[in-house]
Amino acid sequence: MEMPKNSVVLIDTEAIVNKATKGKGLPRWIVRLIKKFIHEEEFNQNFRDGKLGWEFVEHFFNYIDVKVDVIGEENIPAEGLFTFASNHPLGGADAGFEVAYFARRYNGNVCVPANSFLMNLKQLSEYLIPVNKVGAQGRELAQMLNEAFQSDRQMLYFPAGACSRKINGVITDLPWMKTFITKSRQSHRDIVPVWFSGRNSNRFYFIDRITKWLGKGQNLAMYTLPDEFFRSRGKRFKMVIGKPIPWQSFTPDKTDTQWADYVRERVYELAQ
Repeated sequence: MEMPKNSVVLIDTEAIVNKATKGKGLPRWIVRLIKKFIHEEEFNQNFRDGKLGWEFVEHFFNYIDVKVDVIGEENIPAEGLFTFASNHPLGGADAGFEVAYFARRYNGNVCVPANSFLMNLKQLSEYLIPVNKVGAQGRELAQMLNEAFQSDRQMLYFPAGACSRKINGVITDLPWMKTFITKSRQSHRDIVPVWFSGRNSNRFYFIDRITKWLGKGQNLAMYTLPDEFFRSRGKRFKMVIGKPIPWQSFTPDKTDTQWADYVRERVYELAQ
């Protein structure tokens, strides 16, 4: 869905929470805390200028003074359709920058599967397709994903499906899901590995661990990601682009899950 130029869409935290909890809501003090973590007022102040797409992201990166050094641009082929498969260490700054970078590179002709939380960022809606639904909605969205891979748009994919977590003391992605392998082979897309640097605060990993321990069924750590983005103020990150892996490489001698693990290893080998 492409939005009209200069339209203004503001964040409504309570609406986001109600949608995420299927109308059950959360205690008022938790909603107030989430508003603080989301930086609702500060985001909305910046949204009022009406910028959309990659211009919106670049404006925001300038606002919080975040810089990203890009290495390996020569590995991006001039022609063809690709799936850019990336690790997901931050959940905010990394996704935002990569969407803006590849959207500018391909004149907006990109597509990225996004969870329900990111879908609330309407300024990027022209690039996003929703995921993580079940039932009839799930079948409809699966069709949208198929159509995206079969389109002439470049695919940006975060196969972990969530930002990195602390696992056995190491900040790393969750296991990668195989969908990007299967769909890339079907649509004859070479896969370009992308590695992004960085990590979130210890608070994020603590909240994630406590939430899992409590078993509340809500990803409360997700609501802190906007605050993690603002905590990146003044920082410098690195994005490294590797050489494309031909889609013909993903042969039947390994399962698609094993091939996903292989590409994941290739991504982490780019760390510098």
